[in-house]
Amino acid sequence: MFGNLGGGEILLILLFILIFFGAKKIPELAQGLGKGIREFRKATRDIQDDVEKEIKQIDKPTDDKSPKQ
Repeated sequence: MFGNLGGGEILLILLFILIFFGAKKIPELAQGLGKGIREFRKATRDIQDDVEKEIKQIDKPTDDKSPKQ
């Protein structure tokens, strides 16, 4: 998940975030990040549903009642 980051590097990053933003600001940042991720997932789901709907519409046989030649 974190690539080549070890425990020490992750701890250093978290300590930097705590010092830089402060303990009171971190929950607000996390909440905003969570909302952004939810909106992104919803948008990708909507796009995927639209694409699947179009594919089903293309694959659906049409009832062409015109005379065969």
